[in-house]
Amino acid sequence: MLTGAGMSADSGLSTFRDSGGLWEGYDIEDVATIRGWKRDPERMLDFYNKRRKQAFRATPNKGHHTLAELESHFEIKIITQNVDDLHERAGSSSVLHLHGKLNEARSSRTDGHIIDIGDRSIQPGDKAEDGSQLRPNVVWFGEPVPNIEPASGIVSQADLLVIIGTSLVVYPAAGLIDFAMSEIPKFIIDPSETQIQLNDKWTYISEPAETGVLKLKELLISNFCNDD
Repeated sequence: MLTGAGMSADSGLSTFRDSGGLWEGYDIEDVATIRGWKRDPERMLDFYNKRRKQAFRATPNKGHHTLAELESHFEIKIITQNVDDLHERAGSSSVLHLHGKLNEARSSRTDGHIIDIGDRSIQPGDKAEDGSQLRPNVVWFGEPVPNIEPASGIVSQADLLVIIGTSLVVYPAAGLIDFAMSEIPKFIIDPSETQIQLNDKWTYISEPAETGVLKLKELLISNFCNDD
């Protein structure tokens, strides 16, 4: 499973892909790039402190819970572009975060220095163990994606691939589908069809994640379940 912003939209967490380059009224360049951090770290900290509180208040939607329920029938591995922890809170046991986690902070100097902060704010002057300013453990545009290699390994070994709530236009995450074996069943759940050209045969469920995942569950159990 590869999930994107549409997965959490039904939980009230806003997306930016359909908002003309704005996210909660902020320009993406100012709050989602490494350049923005270097230019104005205080604004970045304030922005992600607000997003962290918002994510903490949100609750998993039926789509999150349904994916967790599917673990009763299948081995489910979730690769998510989302920085919230709604998959985990819904009960999913295998979740790989491509773009980091809002409930974590890390050193602005050393990538491996990561701490869990829950819903707490990061303030200017808060230091990591190495003495550098703490920053959100979020991968911004212009930064490498450390988990892209393990994610590609998961996709390459998958017996079935499902894409939920992502536009498939942001790289390197969008390139993960190229690692899937051509013969496996593939599904896309999204209210609007992807604008990119897909080479293999895909089954489209043109609905939001919350209702689309319910339909997916029925399809998977009726066609691929070997519980008996």
